[in-house]
Amino acid sequence: MEFKDLDPILHNELRLKIMAALETLADADFVYLKGLTNSTSGNLSVQITKLEEAGYIKVSRSGEGRGSHTVCRITTAGTRAFREYQRTLMSYFSQGSQK
Repeated sequence: MEFKDLDPILHNELRLKIMAALETLADADFVYLKGLTNSTSGNLSVQITKLEEAGYIKVSRSGEGRGSHTVCRITTAGTRAFREYQRTLMSYFSQGSQK
């Protein structure tokens, strides 16, 4: 039995929540994601940046300062990575039960 490695970008609770939300929505703004994930602004911002740098989400920003608006959308690469993460994680359960 051999376990595949889980994607380290997605294997983080907050990033996983963001990706799960974005996979079912056309897009989501920062305020919505903050409420949905019950995270702080700072932590959410850091995790969104990591997902954006990985190419898993596209982030659009408009305005500046307190009037700024940030919207996130999952990319094709992000959708593929998220689904592969799900398959890999599910394989852990099926391999673990083959005793």
